[in-house]
Amino acid sequence: MQTDRSAGFAIERGAEGFVFRSEAVPALAADLGIGDELIGQSVLHSYGFSDSGLRVLAPGEAAAFLSFQVSTADLGKGIRTFRRGMASLIWALEDRLRSRAQLQCGAVATRIEPTDHGASVTLEDGSRYDADLVVAATPARATASLLGPHLGEAHAGLALAPTLSSVTVELAFERAQVDHLLDGTGFVVATDQQRDGLRAGTFSSAKFVDRSPPGQISLRLFFRPSPEDVRRLDDDAWTQRALAGVRRVLPVTGQPLRTWVSRWPDALPVFSDGYKAVVAAAEATLAPHAIVLAGSAFHGAGIDAAVRSGNAAAATAKVRGLTS
Repeated sequence: MQTDRSAGFAIERGAEGFVFRSEAVPALAADLGIGDELIGQSVLHSYGFSDSGLRVLAPGEAAAFLSFQVSTADLGKGIRTFRRGMASLIWALEDRLRSRAQLQCGAVATRIEPTDHGASVTLEDGSRYDADLVVAATPARATASLLGPHLGEAHAGLALAPTLSSVTVELAFERAQVDHLLDGTGFVVATDQQRDGLRAGTFSSAKFVDRSPPGQISLRLFFRPSPEDVRRLDDDAWTQRALAGVRRVLPVTGQPLRTWVSRWPDALPVFSDGYKAVVAAAEATLAPHAIVLAGSAFHGAGIDAAVRSGNAAAATAKVRGLTS
């Protein structure tokens, strides 16, 4: 979760929200004292773009357009976020932890190993930290590298974990540059109309309050790029793709006031039955040791799943008597 707040805009670099039914995220927000910052969508309906243009979609139809697996309970309810952006949750967590723990943001870990009295973490600079328990909340492939042979037969499966990449481009315009009501959450693109990997767009400044300055709007374009394109194309190339894509869908004139390009290579785990079995095998192998896997790489996509996974890891630590 990353939120860029500048020039009156609140730009999400990562997740823009969490599922409406979530209980774990609001509970965490309340514990951190930011529960009153939670907000819902200003609008709920979405558009679909096909060869016949834009049309309003029925509740839940946007998920079907993109082949998302969404529970019946979630259909048509949208998502929630924080008034100042999703990074509010990270900022509040950091503030809380700084008074209770030693934080080393930006430190690179190279190895995690079980020890006689718990586990150890070795950093890139050679320093080593011994702990009663280590929670590895890292991507699957990174986890395979960190734990190596301690994963047993699950190592190969994590090292080759199936993933997808994502690129988002946010475009800011004067309101008069876009001749559309922007009266929905955004649009999804039919499969046969997806060019250059463009799958959807969000009317960011209409979907949530306080996302842009008066008289200006922002549109966020979502791409599912090839592995080559996510690394090969620079920001200008992605911006041009985004402009070409949005102009196919909406009547947009002129150039954007500002742009933000966010790349997430290999960031989205694919929870196939085979991968779920690999995770289960890895956790079974680690069970005798003081090493716990946590996070969206292992226990489900989305912010709600990540928080629930973190809660489970904390419960494990508490059972082992490691927290006060």
